[in-house]
Amino acid sequence: MFKTTVLLAPQAISVVHRLLVVVAALWFTVACTTGGGGTSSHTSQDEPRALFKEWQIIDTATGQPVPLDQWTSLLLQQDIIYLGEEHHNRFHIDAAMAVLRRLKAEGRTPALGMEMFGWDGQGALDQYVLGSEMTRKEFLQAVKWHQNWGGSYEDYEPLIQLAKDHHWAVDALNPPKPLVRLVAKHGLAQARLDPMMEQWGMKDEVIADDPIYRARILEQLQACHGGGADSHYQTMFEASMVRDEGMAKTLVQRLNQIRSGSDTMAGPLVSYTGGGHIQYNLPVPKRVARRLGDQVRQVSIFMTSFDVGRMEEFKEMTREKIADYLWLTPVSAKGPPRRC
Repeated sequence: MFKTTVLLAPQAISVVHRLLVVVAALWFTVACTTGGGGTSSHTSQDEPRALFKEWQIIDTATGQPVPLDQWTSLLLQQDIIYLGEEHHNRFHIDAAMAVLRRLKAEGRTPALGMEMFGWDGQGALDQYVLGSEMTRKEFLQAVKWHQNWGGSYEDYEPLIQLAKDHHWAVDALNPPKPLVRLVAKHGLAQARLDPMMEQWGMKDEVIADDPIYRARILEQLQACHGGGADSHYQTMFEASMVRDEGMAKTLVQRLNQIRSGSDTMAGPLVSYTGGGHIQYNLPVPKRVARRLGDQVRQVSIFMTSFDVGRMEEFKEMTREKIADYLWLTPVSAKGPPRRC
C-alpha cells in the first residue's frame, strides 16, 4: 500500500480556508435559526445529543437553544457583549466575526476590546486600526505582540482587519505584562509601592477581592499549578485580580465614552477575551457592574469546542451557568481544550 501526499500551493490553501469559513458561517446561521436540528421529537436519552451540537447557542437560564433572530435582538440591546474564547481557536474568531458583522448589518458601530493586546501597545493599536501607513511587521513590533501575547498573530488578525476596514475603535484590555508579573512576584500590597502601578493608573484603584471569585480562581490555580506554597497561590491570585480589574476599568472607560457621544448607533462594546475572564460572570463582568453601580446591560457568551465525549461537561456548564450563553463550535485544529 502506498500513501499519496498532495501539497497545496499557498494560494490554494488560502482559498480552502476561506471556503471553510463560509461553510462554517452558513452552518452557524442554519443551526441557530432552526434551533440546531429541526423540530423532530427525541427520547429523553437522545435529548442531550440533540441539544448539544456544533454551532448551537444554549441559553443557560432555560437550558434551551436560542434562535438567531431572537438572539440578535437581545445583543442589540446590550451595552457590553462578552465573548470568551479558547485561545487560538480560529472557529471562535469566526464566531466573533459573525457577531460583529451582524451588529454592523443592523446599522451599529461596535467597539472592540481584546485581551491579546496590552495597554503599552494602545498607541500603536490606534495608529494601525485608524489607517496609518504602518506595515504589519512594524505594527507587531510597536504593539509588542510577542512580549504581551505571543503565538500566531494570524489567528487574531481577522478581527483587527475587520476593525481596520471599518475604522472601529479597538481597546487593549490587558495591563502590561511587566505590571502583572510584578504583582505575581511580590503580591499586591508591595506592588502598589512600585512606580509602575502609578504609571499605569492602578496604584489607587479599588481591586475587589470577591469571595466567590476567590474560591473559583484559587481552586483553578491549585488544580493547574499543584504543589506550590500557599503564598505563591496568593500572589498569582492577586495578579489575576489586577488583570481582571484592569480589563473592567478599560471597558468602563470605553463605555462611558460611547455614552457621552451623540451617535445613537454607537456600540455595543464587544469584549473578546479568554473564557476564564467571563466565567460565571465573576472576573470581568461583575467588576464592570460594580464600577457602574449596576447601571449596565451586559451579556456573556462562553465559547467552547463541541465533542460528543463532552456531553456531561456541557450539561454541567449549562446547569452552573458558566455564562449567560454557551456557544458550541467545532474543535480547533489544535485539538480539544486543555483543562488549564
